[in-house]
Amino acid sequence: MLIAQFQTIPEVIDVLKILFTGLLAFGVAFFITPFWTNILYKYKIGIKIKTNSVDGKKLSFVNKLHAGKAGTPTMGGLIVWVAVLILIYASNFIFPIIAKILDINFIARLDFLSRSQTWLPLFALVAAGILGLLDDYMSIKGIGSNKGGGMRFAMRFWWLFGIAAAGAWWFFYKLGWDKLHLSAIGDFYINWWYIPLFIFVILFTAISSNETDGLDGLNGGVLFMAFSSFAIISFAQNRVDLAAFCAAISGALLAFLWFNIYPARFIMGDTGAISLGTTLGVVAMLNNAIIPLFIIVFIYVLESGSVCIQLTSKKLFGRKVFLAAPIHHHFEAKGWPEPKVVMRAWIISIVFALIGVIVGILGMD
Repeated sequence: MLIAQFQTIPEVIDVLKILFTGLLAFGVAFFITPFWTNILYKYKIGIKIKTNSVDGKKLSFVNKLHAGKAGTPTMGGLIVWVAVLILIYASNFIFPIIAKILDINFIARLDFLSRSQTWLPLFALVAAGILGLLDDYMSIKGIGSNKGGGMRFAMRFWWLFGIAAAGAWWFFYKLGWDKLHLSAIGDFYINWWYIPLFIFVILFTAISSNETDGLDGLNGGVLFMAFSSFAIISFAQNRVDLAAFCAAISGALLAFLWFNIYPARFIMGDTGAISLGTTLGVVAMLNNAIIPLFIIVFIYVLESGSVCIQLTSKKLFGRKVFLAAPIHHHFEAKGWPEPKVVMRAWIISIVFALIGVIVGILGMD
């Protein structure tokens, strides 16, 4: 009797929807992973260790340290956004039929595809996922002007810029968003400045995600905590469909991590890192939660910051600040085992994710 009463409370139904969506996404991703990994191994779709850094100079330390990972299957991140797409299809076309047969209305309410909340992040997930998939394919086949294959950084940058610009245009001109909310400070109406701000946030999360994807389980864990955090923030802002969308990505990422933790059976690749980073930025903008975003992904700030500092120092002063960049490679160079670097990064992410969620909820728009 008590359970039946709880099931009539809208908030309880919403929480169950979010949790159940995450669980289903985990199941779908876990189920399709063996099929995808078999294809990756069968056709030898493996990574090539980079020999050049972003500035085009020869890599020495990183190349030698990760030489044993050459040939590890890539494109593992595809299972995350494919699992989300499968779940969206099922919730729209299969679940309603099951709900009718079993006479369980809750199953029919698992659909989280909505124009106002999830169309934009879904567009970002797929569009950036295709970009990453193409880049991974070019790297594997040795296609492209980059040494060893793959897109040049400039090409990836402008593709991402186009996706971000399209999102910024939609937010500003179609949705009428021009307000910047700073947690615990207030609202600032910034008019057309909202467009470059939006583009900056998307580029930051996309590129930082790609830079962080360098050790087994590292970026997958950071992204899992980030999307879980934004599931909570979205729910607190009464964006239940967006919260369910974030939960779906978190569930799929958890399945991915099962196979990606050290030693990785496969790696995320650009199709995962770029797409999920881009999507995370869109989700943050939908929640008007820029400050919580930078707190939650503090690891990204450290990773991208270390790259910027390293490149600037080498260009201006001709010397390195870090033994290697991004900073996770610096700690490897100091002798830290790879799992130790990853686990400590996860701990930092958990702490800052909790802080970011608290700031995001207490300082809500």
